[in-house]
Amino acid sequence: MHGKPFAESAEQNKGPILGVLRAWFTEPGSVLEVGSGTGQHAVHFAAGMPHLQWQPTEVQGRVEGVEAWRLEAGLANLRPARVLDAAGLWPAERYDYAFTANTAHIMHWPAVLATLAGVAGVLRDGGLFAMYGPFARAGRHTARSNLDFDRSLRRMDPGMGVRDMDDLEREALPCGLRLLEVVAMPADNFTLIWSRQHPDETRRAQRPQS
Repeated sequence: MHGKPFAESAEQNKGPILGVLRAWFTEPGSVLEVGSGTGQHAVHFAAGMPHLQWQPTEVQGRVEGVEAWRLEAGLANLRPARVLDAAGLWPAERYDYAFTANTAHIMHWPAVLATLAGVAGVLRDGGLFAMYGPFARAGRHTARSNLDFDRSLRRMDPGMGVRDMDDLEREALPCGLRLLEVVAMPADNFTLIWSRQHPDETRRAQRPQS
């Protein structure tokens, strides 16, 4: 490919996202990034958090763009990008952290569910998952801009759309992911912070109250 892919939105949001990740991804470890996009985030976050080994991923056909950014950066803690399709096979390796940005509203709902299950499957017990993007809450959009964005997405593809935090929380719990915190971000976005629970904790959380 000629040159590197570039997204203006990634340039604008990488600073605020890094601030949140630094507050949560504090211990040395490995990070699986699901859907690295252009690769701008991977380079910025790996450079800003040298205590982490950052593993970027993308779907087939987009990995080379991520690699262009990685090779130019030359960071020792930024691993070669791997192909990852959320609905396909996930890595056998276990990670301490996982991260994804602006993927849930692009994926169709079954792929969103596959992402939750896949992340839960690769995280170690107690591992953290940060999910960034626009989200609705309790069936309502949190800003007019997100409502307009949701409508434009669904016009392009009825399978896409801004997802509701409550739906994500309900579907994530049986996978072993517990929502810890919702962090408000610039431009009407949020970062959702999840923890990978031990299976016994998940079963207790799902047990009906007597």
